[in-house]
Amino acid sequence: MKSESGRSLIEMLGVLAVGAVMTAAAYGTYNMLRTNQIRNMAVSELEQIARNTKILLEARADYSGVSVDYLIKAGAITSDAAPIGGDDWSVDANLDGKGFAINLTNLTNSECVYFATKKLDWASKISVNKIENSGSESCLSAPRNLISIIVE
Repeated sequence: MKSESGRSLIEMLGVLAVGAVMTAAAYGTYNMLRTNQIRNMAVSELEQIARNTKILLEARADYSGVSVDYLIKAGAITSDAAPIGGDDWSVDANLDGKGFAINLTNLTNSECVYFATKKLDWASKISVNKIENSGSESCLSAPRNLISIIVE
């Protein structure tokens, strides 16, 4: 009598199912790590922009006239590319000129929640969709969120 050695179709499907679950878990973990890294890099870049702006304009104690173009021309930043979100970001002086705001546009809901709840030691306040100190409940579900990081 001839003995067959091999795997059944059920065993092969089980192995493939386990492989699919492991692949999905690895992909999810990779996306989470990648998203966290992008956000950490954006926070670091925003802190550097704030620090460079303060160094550049602190001597005159007035931030009026500050903009992304001004910071590029002065060498405080190297490009007009937004650290995160949409490309129509801005840096504007406060109404009294004693501080400035870094405005990030077109953030997704998760990015908005992240910045609304993130404690930034170098920022005075954070405004979410033009509402100061409102927290993540002011974040919109559509990717149209505006975060203003105010430095005074």
